[in-house]
Amino acid sequence: MAQESREDLANRSAQRHASRTGTTYAAFIRHLCEVGNLEPAVAECAAIAVLSALERRIRPEESRQLEAQLPRKLVEFLEVSGARTSAPRRFGKGAFLESVADDLRMDPAKVEPVVRAVLAALQDQISEGEAADVAAQLPEDLRALWQPAH
Repeated sequence: MAQESREDLANRSAQRHASRTGTTYAAFIRHLCEVGNLEPAVAECAAIAVLSALERRIRPEESRQLEAQLPRKLVEFLEVSGARTSAPRRFGKGAFLESVADDLRMDPAKVEPVVRAVLAALQDQISEGEAADVAAQLPEDLRALWQPAH
């Protein structure tokens, strides 16, 4: 009976964790939809595409620090996408936008507002210190995309 109770507790704990994980991710996607005036399916794909490109540009240790402040489900999608690299790649705004446009199958000339929306929504999820740490690793043209346009 005690074993059965432990299993029940473990199952309930796992269900609560999954529920919280899904809830925080859903809240993030709703926020991104509002910020970028995007449909939910587009918002989900855009979040992964932009964050994947960002993680290819910053140091792995900074990626881990950034991910620690993001919804767990979003991070799980990134793990599947293979965005992490052993060393940051050097590229600027043009290559960043092109990468996201390719992932989203969008016209590169029309992707910048989507990128800006995702970056704004991401910054709403993280501390100012973490946002500053990410900005410090970006070249000037990408930093201009990262900085909020408020």
